[in-house]
Amino acid sequence: MKGAGSKNTWALFLFVLTGIVLGGFIAMMTENVPALSWLSYGQTFGFDSPIILNLGMVVITFGLSIKITIASIIGVVLAIFIYRFL
Repeated sequence: MKGAGSKNTWALFLFVLTGIVLGGFIAMMTENVPALSWLSYGQTFGFDSPIILNLGMVVITFGLSIKITIASIIGVVLAIFIYRFL
């Protein structure tokens, strides 16, 4: 059973997701700024082309691509830091 002082894990999930999205947005916006271009440095991994499953009447397409940048890592760390002090 949860204690009275425990925090909601859904709130942590939303904070981390917000940190990833805002970090990705900041990385995209600072990509062409010479002094801040290091924020967009990162790695993309996942499927290069989608996997298509054709079942005759139904066609299902699977695809996943994740881009991790310095700004998104900073966003996640800030989100966890803010969550701890709420």
